[in-house]
Amino acid sequence: MELSILRTIFTPLLGTTLGAASVLFFHERIDKRAERAMNGFAAGVMVAASVWSLLIPALDRTTSMGKFAFFPVVAGFWLGTLFMLALDRMVPHLHGKSEEGPETGLDRSTMLLLAVTIHNIPEGMALGVVIAGWLSGGVSISEGAALALAVGLAIQNFPEGAIVSLPMHARGMKREKAFINGFLSGVVEPVATVITMVLASRVLPFMAYSLSFAAGVMVYVVVEELIPETAEGTHSNIGVLAFAAGFTLMMTLDIALG
Repeated sequence: MELSILRTIFTPLLGTTLGAASVLFFHERIDKRAERAMNGFAAGVMVAASVWSLLIPALDRTTSMGKFAFFPVVAGFWLGTLFMLALDRMVPHLHGKSEEGPETGLDRSTMLLLAVTIHNIPEGMALGVVIAGWLSGGVSISEGAALALAVGLAIQNFPEGAIVSLPMHARGMKREKAFINGFLSGVVEPVATVITMVLASRVLPFMAYSLSFAAGVMVYVVVEELIPETAEGTHSNIGVLAFAAGFTLMMTLDIALG
């Protein structure tokens, strides 16, 4: 596998690893303003990628359907949205405030570890679809656009790695073990990326559905996870400005390198 592909696949895991490593140096969560900025930037990158790297290429592949060209894209987008909705119903939620889950009886640290781990799977799937589209040559997705999406996911994963490892250490777990747990929560992402990349490359006729499915997944993550985190607490424009920066950067890279 080429170095550029491996770099793109493992970039999101780097974000999780660096976030988890914060437990080796700090006792408390990362600064709230920095977390807002990172979540806002990642949200901007993911929304722009959903449009330019996923939905537009998906529509390009359905032009032969004429007036019905929208159908595979709409269907795939809703499949991605409903998939994430079902996933949210089945696993602990990232924004729970109580120390124990109302039904699971798990402490908050364990719930966060489980939630972050499982939520990394569809994000890895989305990146896998983008890489498959880039490698196929039949979809207007560039290497730079795929890497930009990977960087956006890495930025989003940084605070997620921290919210796994820091609470575990605060509850008495050794720093090294807390770091390993945070790191392991992100390992599933490159695994999901590789599996999806291989599967998507084998079903190129259905690439329009796959691309729009990934867009549905990413938009759901942005609206459900990133935007609430960006707007949480006292009023601030940091998240909005970071969102605009991420959106315009991803759009620029996709157009300039596409």
